Amino acid sequence: MTEAQAIPLLESAEVIGGYRMPYGSNYTFLVHLDAGEGKCIRAIYKPRDGERPLYDYPSGTLYLRERATFALSRALGWPNVPHTLVREGPYGIGSMQMYIECDPDITYFNLIEQNADELAKFAVFDVVVNNGDRKAGHCLLDDAGDIWSIDHGLTFHPMFKLRTVMVEFWGKPIPEALASDLEALLATLQSPTDELPCLLGELIEPKEMRALTRRLDIMLQQRKLPMLDPYRNVPWPWV
Repeated sequence: MTEAQAIPLLESAEVIGGYRMPYGSNYTFLVHLDAGEGKCIRAIYKPRDGERPLYDYPSGTLYLRERATFALSRALGWPNVPHTLVREGPYGIGSMQMYIECDPDITYFNLIEQNADELAKFAVFDVVVNNGDRKAGHCLLDDAGDIWSIDHGLTFHPMFKLRTVMVEFWGKPIPEALASDLEALLATLQSPTDELPCLLGELIEPKEMRALTRRLDIMLQQRKLPMLDPYRNVPWPWV
C-alpha cells in the first residue's frame, strides 16, 4: 500500500488488533488498522498516557514531538520519516505512524559503509531537531532499499541534548546541497505566512521554536556538525 492510500487509514481506521512492542521504555504498540474487505494495515501507535515521565522533557509531549519531527522532515525533503499523525487510539490520544517493513537486525552499523551520503542527511537532521536518542536501530532499511528514520520523541529540547551513535559524522562539513536546504528551511520558519511555523507552534513550545531557529543559524554559520563528547553524547544502549 502506498503512503497516499495509507494516510486515510492512519487518520481514522478502527484499530482491530495488535500488541505492545517489547523493550521500549514507553508504551509502543504495533496495531492493525481495518482496511475493509477483511484486510488491514499495520501501524505504530504511541499513546500519550504510555509515556514514562522524564525530568527534562514536559510530560505528555513525546507524541507531539514525533509529529513535529515528521512535519519538519517533509519541509526539508529529507530524511525519510514514516508518515506520522496525531489521533485517538485504544489508549487515548497519541501518535500513529506508518509501519515500515524491514529486517530489524539491519541497523545503522550495517548500513553506514555503503550509505554514507544518505546517512549524512540523518546526522544533519538530528542536529536540527536536537535528537536526544539516535540509536542504531532507529535507522531502518525497507524492502525497496530506502533507509528510514524512526523514534523521534526526544527532540526539540531548547537545551543541547544531542545523543547519537553516528560518530562518523562528528565534526564533518555539512554538504552544500544540505546546507542550501537548511537555508530554505530557516526562511520558511521565519515567514509570517507559511503553514509550517503555525503547525510546529501547535506541537512544541515557543522557546523550543526559538531554539530551533538558533540551531539553524549556528549550523549555517559554522557549516559543519559539532564535535561531540563520546562520554556524554552517545545513547545507551547503542541499538
